Amino acid sequence: MHKVFIDGQAGTTGLRIHEYLSPRTDITLLEIDEADRKNDAVKHDLIREADVVILCLPDDAATQTVKLAANTNTRIIDASTAHRVHPDWTYGLPEMTHNQREDIRASRYVSNPGCYPTGFLLGIRPLVDAGIIPADMHLTISAISGYTGGGRQMVERYEERKRTHPDDLWHVRPYALGMAHKHLPEMQQFAGLEHQPLFLPSVGHFPQGMLVSVPLPFAALSGAASIGDLGARLAEAYQNEPCVVVHEAGDDSVLEQGQLSPLGNTGTNRVDLFVFGSSEQAVVIARLDNLGKGAGGAAVQNLNIMLGLDELSGLALSET
Repeated sequence: MHKVFIDGQAGTTGLRIHEYLSPRTDITLLEIDEADRKNDAVKHDLIREADVVILCLPDDAATQTVKLAANTNTRIIDASTAHRVHPDWTYGLPEMTHNQREDIRASRYVSNPGCYPTGFLLGIRPLVDAGIIPADMHLTISAISGYTGGGRQMVERYEERKRTHPDDLWHVRPYALGMAHKHLPEMQQFAGLEHQPLFLPSVGHFPQGMLVSVPLPFAALSGAASIGDLGARLAEAYQNEPCVVVHEAGDDSVLEQGQLSPLGNTGTNRVDLFVFGSSEQAVVIARLDNLGKGAGGAAVQNLNIMLGLDELSGLALSET
């Protein structure tokens, strides 16, 4: 029986991970009393008892917990942004490279990817690796996420808005308009880009779901002359990856009257990749659940890998 401690269980991501793990018979969840949540001595004892600690905390608090674990052998998965580009931590996106899964399996410290970077990297990294997207290209990302991606306070605001103004919802609201976002460093580093992308995120008035879109003009690419070429490269990269589904390029059967819903993978650990476009330009779109493969599901997938268990144990690949 493997022992897991979720530090920050009361947060949005922590609650979702708890939901994934609590029914399992191969996992024992260690829990801290609310009164002891900031008691370092009690927390240290739980860390030492656990096989793996999953951090669902703000960056500063995550860093402090890592310090508490320094004199233990406990392994850590950090869902904050504190360690995502740290050289001593393994980036927890198993599908990113051929070696990534083994690196995660062998690591003591694994940083859980951000939700937006998960969609961006899965859609773009194989095209950069293949030389189709030049490393010095200035990419633009347009994305929309469900409001659970903003944590408990945002969830409360949006749900209150739905109760008090059901006919005047906050349907789409762009943010991070100063062109600075906490996910940009990992996007640039793990895509292998020389420049940070221009990132335009938005929040939609739905709890979970996400679309991450990257437009690509063919004139700026190398070795790809059609959306079929892009789709073929993505299909080759993920042919053995159960969590990534690459749809046929230009397949409009996935659209609803020409529109693509961000909700298609809600409650799952699946990422859909789409390629649409014309003879001159294309768009690569990733669809995922921001709390599934974008957060809690990814943490459970990494946990399973680290413990040598079935990688998809406790995870769903289709909506129920």
